[in-house]
Amino acid sequence: MEALTTPVLDWDVAERPLDGRGESGDQCLVKLFGHGALVAVADGLGHGREAAVAAKAAMATLEEDPGQSIAVLLRRCHERLRPTRGAALSLVSFNARDGTMSWLGVGSVDGVLLRADRAASSPAERLVSRGGLVGRQLPPLGVVVVRVEPGDTLLLATDGIREGFEDKLTVSDVAGP
Repeated sequence: MEALTTPVLDWDVAERPLDGRGESGDQCLVKLFGHGALVAVADGLGHGREAAVAAKAAMATLEEDPGQSIAVLLRRCHERLRPTRGAALSLVSFNARDGTMSWLGVGSVDGVLLRADRAASSPAERLVSRGGLVGRQLPPLGVVVVRVEPGDTLLLATDGIREGFEDKLTVSDVAGP
């Protein structure tokens, strides 16, 4: 399989542990693979060290084979997280070959895709996350595949961010210099 020679995406992360906690239960991963990239955000149940253990276990599992189907990856995380508290987890896989993005979420990690083309029929699409807890209670998984265009912006956020944070954002609000 031929690897990509140009970046699939530009990305950035902002995070801050809960006041008084040295370690955050929120973890993220951006991992390039042959024809795309895997993006993941996990929110370990609760706060502090034990929450971080669960979220880090999910990230370690995803690092092993980032080019795999996200449904398969989420099931692997579910098995790996059984001895932990569990975690909310959202996965996004970008496929540079066909210009698509596959996404899947379990628990309270919100996602929204802001379209660069504001005249698009859907200028913003929300990740539909299923109720459940990876490592404890896995719901039926439904992968959603959407087309992405250059300039589209994906935002993923754990429940530590105000609900509805994305309602007033536009791509120009979140795009870098």
